[in-house]
Amino acid sequence: MKNVSSKAQHGTGLYINGEWLEAIETMKVYDKFSDEVIGEVAIAERQDIDEAVRAANEAMKNRPLPAHERYEILKRTAELVKKNADEIALLIAREGGKPLKDAIAEVNRAVAVITTSSEEAKRIHGETVPLDAVPGSENRMGLYIRVPVGVIAAVTPFNFPINLVVHKVAPAIAAGCAVVLKPASTTPLTAIFLCKLLEEAGLPKGYINLVVGSGRTVGDYLVAHPGKKMITFTGSPSVGLQIKKNSGFNRVTLELGNNSGNIVHEDADIDLAADLLAKRAFGSAGQFCVSVQRIYVQENVLEAFTQKMVEATNRLVVGNPLDEATDVGPMISLKEAARVEEWVREAVQEGAEVIVGGNREGAVMQPTLLKNVNPKMKVVCEEVFGPLASIIPYKTFEEAIEFVNDSEYGLQAGVFTNNIELAWKAAKTIRTGGVIINDTSSYRADIMPYGGIDKSGAGREGPRFAVEEMTEVRMVVFNLQK
Repeated sequence: MKNVSSKAQHGTGLYINGEWLEAIETMKVYDKFSDEVIGEVAIAERQDIDEAVRAANEAMKNRPLPAHERYEILKRTAELVKKNADEIALLIAREGGKPLKDAIAEVNRAVAVITTSSEEAKRIHGETVPLDAVPGSENRMGLYIRVPVGVIAAVTPFNFPINLVVHKVAPAIAAGCAVVLKPASTTPLTAIFLCKLLEEAGLPKGYINLVVGSGRTVGDYLVAHPGKKMITFTGSPSVGLQIKKNSGFNRVTLELGNNSGNIVHEDADIDLAADLLAKRAFGSAGQFCVSVQRIYVQENVLEAFTQKMVEATNRLVVGNPLDEATDVGPMISLKEAARVEEWVREAVQEGAEVIVGGNREGAVMQPTLLKNVNPKMKVVCEEVFGPLASIIPYKTFEEAIEFVNDSEYGLQAGVFTNNIELAWKAAKTIRTGGVIINDTSSYRADIMPYGGIDKSGAGREGPRFAVEEMTEVRMVVFNLQK
């Protein structure tokens, strides 16, 4: 590799120790709707990973950042992201295929995440421990402080190419940690842009390092590297499990999959439920881990709800993500769209019925609703990660909760009911990391603790909670001799 000439300082996909570098091998980045080449980025090699981790460790050792600097750098970064919001949103829409209005919303969320993280930088604290509460420690004073955990390896997915990146990078910087970031190979351009803004905001060299490449090579090199102290990963359960198995004594935060269950009870506002569930099942082409997938509807309102859900689905505009009216754009690849189409075909062969949709044109899969499904079908028991949902009837509320819990996943669930007792029952008995009342499983405020159980992962994100994950408690004891 070598330094990039001044004319190429726009970024190459390889950013180490404050320098943009070239590489022998490159990869093209495509517009997911037009299939046009919109960029070309450098692919990292093993030696690049070594240099990135080394640079991150040296940055923390030689240039530790006090809290006020971490706050100021992140605050300036948030302002720069906001200033460049239109350009970033367009980039997300093109490289990720996300409808432009959703891309704009994602950038706005990222600004809030970075801003909140900047504020958390000033809130990291410990407390005193009353050691004289136990015999033999009368002359000792104790306190604990929180210190950075060390270099963080951050591996992020394609579906939120800025917001899920800043959910890892911004709290890490707030905690005083340096980061080696590997974004998804399909959507690296947004991460490159963010690194430029962090650089412009005054982040010292070595605190953010960017490496692009396949998860099976670059990703594996990074998460196995002995020089990092924590891995924060968002992606599939199979990869997350391998990371956890191979993490050794490193700390690990895993944000994995889900096959989100949602309940519509007979006392619910079914107009509200149908409208929200349609938008959250098919928005971003269903490619996010809390996307609505399983919709359990009390049988007394099944017919009325299904009709309203079909109407709400048919109102969605499918097409070019750059069109401001578009609600559903292409999936991330032709391969993924063909997979979802095959799952629909397989479910129909096993007895399911397509209520609406079911067709595919290239990478664009039409929003699809199924009925007459059973719990063993892939479309129910696995994570679809596409614009596909199933409507399933139930008799009693208790039965609906059992249906939701009948899953290897446990990220979030949605419950529509106007009965506060049933709402509390759901909150206490549904086994997920979040239970959302009168909204869908897809609701997320970026300041809340976000994460799941079982195959949905371990640890929590959200700036405050991520900072806690990225710092460790250090106990300090003073022996006060008389």
